[in-house]
Amino acid sequence: MYKQILTPLVPFLLFIAIPLKAQITIDAETGLVFPGYNDVRIPNNSGTLFSFQDDFEAEGPVIPFRVRLGYTFNEKNHIYALYAPLGINYNGTPNKDINFQSSVFTQGEALDGYYKFNSYRLTYRRDIIASGNWLVGIGFTGKIRDAQVRLTNEQGLEDKKDDLGFVPLLHLYTSYDLGNDHLIYFEGDGLAGGPGRAFDLFLGTKLPLTEQLAIKAGYRYLEGGADVDEVYNFTLVQFAVAGLIIQL
Repeated sequence: MYKQILTPLVPFLLFIAIPLKAQITIDAETGLVFPGYNDVRIPNNSGTLFSFQDDFEAEGPVIPFRVRLGYTFNEKNHIYALYAPLGINYNGTPNKDINFQSSVFTQGEALDGYYKFNSYRLTYRRDIIASGNWLVGIGFTGKIRDAQVRLTNEQGLEDKKDDLGFVPLLHLYTSYDLGNDHLIYFEGDGLAGGPGRAFDLFLGTKLPLTEQLAIKAGYRYLEGGADVDEVYNFTLVQFAVAGLIIQL
């Protein structure tokens, strides 16, 4: 497993060793989370399908946080390391028995739910079009997914499913300069195919305050899941985003 995770990261380590015309950025964001559908059946072949969105209520507000370290060299090449934790607590009284993992949670009892989806990513992007006010770049992302779904009742019965794995994604960036580095830009990681999909898409604006500091604001769309033997889970989370970008 470790070989499968580390092998795609070798190109990143090689790029990091190149010091020419390097520039470092720190991109930190927060905002508000708006949970959407979150459908779960674990195990997929014998569990009960339930919805965190319909059968429970999210305890909120949920305040997200993510931070990304960027490294640019030779102007057109970019490497990013991202840490993006996400955890949502739920509570509810489902109107059906829920067979989850190796436990059965009885209809009508109050339950606490927890959904975790932490993401650790390394991205390489190369700018391929720089024409007028437009900039377009493409690349790829290696993502480590650290996920958990957990249910607990008032009597202390608890069951959970952890999921740790590597996911390769495509990366796309495009921006339009309104003048004086005031940008409207789109940036996203995503891939779909086989039993699952994963998308993390951002559309927003960047407004410089000084040569080293800018603010960002926009909308983030996080969606995906898998339909495999062990797990059925598809989730949508939307974000209102605000943040700071520091250039060193």
